[in-house]
Amino acid sequence: MENKYIFIRCKIWQFQNKYVSLHLILKGLKQKKDLEMKPTAILLLHCPDQQGIISEVTRFITDNKGNIVYLDQYVDKQDGMFFMRIEWELDGFLIPRDKLYDYISTLYAQRYQMKFSLYYSDKRPRMAIFVSKMSHCLYDLLARWKAGEFNCDIPCIVSNHEDLRYVAEQFGIPFYVWSIKKDHSNKQEVEQAEMELLKKEDVSFIVLARYMQIISDEMIAAFPHHIINIHHSFLPAFVGAKPYHQAWERGVKIIGATSHYVTAELDAGPIIEQDVTRISHKDTPESLVLKGKDLEKIVLSHAVSKHIQRKILTYKNKTIIFS
Repeated sequence: MENKYIFIRCKIWQFQNKYVSLHLILKGLKQKKDLEMKPTAILLLHCPDQQGIISEVTRFITDNKGNIVYLDQYVDKQDGMFFMRIEWELDGFLIPRDKLYDYISTLYAQRYQMKFSLYYSDKRPRMAIFVSKMSHCLYDLLARWKAGEFNCDIPCIVSNHEDLRYVAEQFGIPFYVWSIKKDHSNKQEVEQAEMELLKKEDVSFIVLARYMQIISDEMIAAFPHHIINIHHSFLPAFVGAKPYHQAWERGVKIIGATSHYVTAELDAGPIIEQDVTRISHKDTPESLVLKGKDLEKIVLSHAVSKHIQRKILTYKNKTIIFS
């Protein structure tokens, strides 16, 4: 009887310890979440490389009671250019938000020939997704968004076909369709309607999730380096229709996918993310398509994630991706 009593006491003690441990874990997670939710300012900049830039910018932040939580920098020695991403907490920061851009512009932009962008972590990006008939990239983006991987809002999905409306409805996102005639005679009218929607929804960037239409120069100019495309090849590679069939016919040993910003030159914008997978003589065109779709989903989601985190800086026709 005494042994049974000791056994029960031990079990109670173990349960209490597990409860305390779980309580401490949950408390720690809450504190971590609270810390992560503190609003921050994010500064992306590039300028000719010269002495004292990091010191000047960090001193400006700390002198004004800012707590730096992230700093990454890179020097392109060939072009002599300096690139930096710096982020700091705004709690207790002395300079108000509406004056911060002007301060940086006046104090540093002119002095260092600096180009910069300023963002705030509590101003969530608003992503519009453009699709046609293929669903794999759309499903992947929406699933990651629903799971909390993307800290953004998705106010609309735009298409030139009705096929994927059911996907949008599953996730409760408005779905808009503008059909484009085969002779493209109404394309300008369609893009005008799309632009009005994007403005109305305050969209900050666009993702082409296998959208099979060429974007006009006017829309590209309205969203410079803010339209992300996924290309079904390791660029430069097989262009045109049925790229995986072309790859199979050529007998290649790897296939890939490329995500890039859209520019006026077709499929030649700054590359954000790329990946490849090995194939063999045993693969068929159908298996290449399946492997290619998996690559496209992963590559596009990585590119979108980096853009949302404001960790991409474009220079000339290249990107600097901060860790």
